[in-house]
Amino acid sequence: MAAEAETNNTFYVPTPSPPTITLPDSYHSFRSQPTPLIIDNGSSNLRFGFSSSASPHTSLNVIAKYKERKFNQSLLLFGDAIDAESGAKSQAKTPWEGDVLLNFDAMENALDYAFVRLGIDTDGVDHPVLMTERLCSPLHSRALTSELMFEQYSVPSLTYCVDSVMSFYQNNKPPSSSPFAADGLVVSFNTASTSVIPILNGKGVLSHAKRIPWGTQQSTEYLLKLIQLKYSSFPTRVTSAQASWMLHNFCSFATDYPAVLRSLKVPAYMRAAERIIQFPFSIPVIEEKTEEELTRISEKRKEQGKKLQELAAKSRMEKLAQKETDLQYLTNLKDGKSENKREWTNMLQTEGFDDDAALDETIKKLELDVKRARKKEADGQDDVIEEPSFPLIDVPDADLDEEALKEKKKQKLMKAGFDARARARREKEKEREEKEAEEKREEEERENNLDEWATRLRREQEAIMTKMKERRRRKAALSDRKSAAAQARMKNIASLAADERVSKKKRKAGGEDMFGADDEDWQIYRKLNTAAVSSDEEEEFNQLQTIENKLLMHDPTFTTQHTHASITSQKSALISAFRPQYEEGDLEGMARIHLNTERWRVCETYFSPGMAGVDSAGLGEVLQSVLSRFSESEKARLVKNVFITGGPSQFLGLQERLHGTLRPILPPEMHLGDIVRAADPSLDAWRGMASFANTDEFHRVSVTAEEYQEWGGERIKRWWGGNWNSVM
Repeated sequence: MAAEAETNNTFYVPTPSPPTITLPDSYHSFRSQPTPLIIDNGSSNLRFGFSSSASPHTSLNVIAKYKERKFNQSLLLFGDAIDAESGAKSQAKTPWEGDVLLNFDAMENALDYAFVRLGIDTDGVDHPVLMTERLCSPLHSRALTSELMFEQYSVPSLTYCVDSVMSFYQNNKPPSSSPFAADGLVVSFNTASTSVIPILNGKGVLSHAKRIPWGTQQSTEYLLKLIQLKYSSFPTRVTSAQASWMLHNFCSFATDYPAVLRSLKVPAYMRAAERIIQFPFSIPVIEEKTEEELTRISEKRKEQGKKLQELAAKSRMEKLAQKETDLQYLTNLKDGKSENKREWTNMLQTEGFDDDAALDETIKKLELDVKRARKKEADGQDDVIEEPSFPLIDVPDADLDEEALKEKKKQKLMKAGFDARARARREKEKEREEKEAEEKREEEERENNLDEWATRLRREQEAIMTKMKERRRRKAALSDRKSAAAQARMKNIASLAADERVSKKKRKAGGEDMFGADDEDWQIYRKLNTAAVSSDEEEEFNQLQTIENKLLMHDPTFTTQHTHASITSQKSALISAFRPQYEEGDLEGMARIHLNTERWRVCETYFSPGMAGVDSAGLGEVLQSVLSRFSESEKARLVKNVFITGGPSQFLGLQERLHGTLRPILPPEMHLGDIVRAADPSLDAWRGMASFANTDEFHRVSVTAEEYQEWGGERIKRWWGGNWNSVM
């Protein structure tokens, strides 16, 4: 189970323990004895042992051929020993490919390990073998397995069985003198599949059995993909083993999955239902500096900042002076417009303008730039500034030498800057007076009719929030290349790229390109550049804050819950609960995974594989299909004993979910028994095989070496616990 941390819903990822060195068992008591050998060849774990043992040996069914570089030796690692060598993990493989036994080199290595672990030191394995195979196992897999057992290990006899049927047998064993005649519906949850097998009179009706291609392996991969999608920039790599640990410890089935999702819409409920997985993290070593070093660094930064400010101020002044000069020149050009149209047109083209509209647009833009620059410069100056003297400005150039001319040019720039700041201060003072007058009028309106004033401000607030919402919606739509907004953007780009310029002949005929004459034309660049921050957004946000502050101060019916920040936080509270955000320096928080909806979503895929992109019927549909093939009396016998086995059968809520799935598809008067879980879902199949191997029936259904030589490896004998692929 998971290791609990400081809080009830925070858990630490377990650290892998080093493999234990185990010596082989003593073979003395089994030598020359026909004790059956039981092998549960699972996709995840290999369980093996003699039928007289109380429990089997268990190990991961995975091998790796690895060359150790230090001593230059080739190693064959099996099970958890692979984790001891980091280089061996990439070479690991299992005998299974999904639900089919295909890699027989790995199968041979796994069997070698099992027989060595049991201490068998003879030339062959002189014991009858009872071995599991998958439901509806391909004949090719069985033939190669039989060849391996008879030819390589020289076993005297071999019997195949279905693991889930043997688990059912272990939990419904009859008295020793009675034949096995139990009825039931077996639901087996395996590594790569989930099977439904009906059993009547102790015999599996395999012709009506069904299997879906979804198991623990697919569930683990699905959970891992959900985590990677949710935490795309997680600081550490989440492995499949860690995802499997989270699946088995924190995921469960929901009796009503849509109802669970509806309840999780409340952020408080989602936080209560989440499980926080704390991954390891390392705190970086920060080199501490002495007080003298910190002081020296601080002074150096101040000096650098001061120099940068001076350079920036000088650059701004030069640009402002240049813009003012250009503005004055263009204004004089406009004022001196010639009455001769052709002469005026030639003059405009000489200056780089196509027509009067282009000249007006340039002047308008320069006026706006100069006004903004003056205002910004005035904001950074003190209220009282002593006027400097510029003695060389009025002196003629002929009376000055080269150095004095440079100084005169410098004084001109300084005077232009001083005049610009003075104009900016006057404009700022004028704006302050207008603002005070506006505030006075608004105060009188508020005192005369508070309700009307509050209603007007609320309408303004609503209008601004609507514009901001529409802007966010448009940005989200642009991220989807199939949306109408994104397609319109591509059309705009294509239109600009076409570069269809108007020829001189068409201009004379009146086909003049008027782009830019209207201010709205320039909005096209904002539509194209979606990543740019619009100045309108900042102005709207500041205006919205001003309105809300006035309403909070004077309108008693307007509370903080009506503000834009509160409304936005309420909408984002669910997102914050789904994936909480941590501060940049919080290393512990950044190394956490919050499992909430995933806890039920992953298990729901057993009943709806389409959620994970698998084109298959769910478990509920398969159960209904299997039961529909039986008569009402047989169906009643089956549903009295619904039996679940396999590792995922231990997930919380599975029994209640199966009961809720079966009850609606059965007649109201038909009794539905309790959903019974195997006493030990992981080991009951092996124990059932061991119990059966100690009966006389085991020897009657075994295929001997002589029969193998006569029939081949594909043939089996017909019996209640095996695959009936061939009938003898």
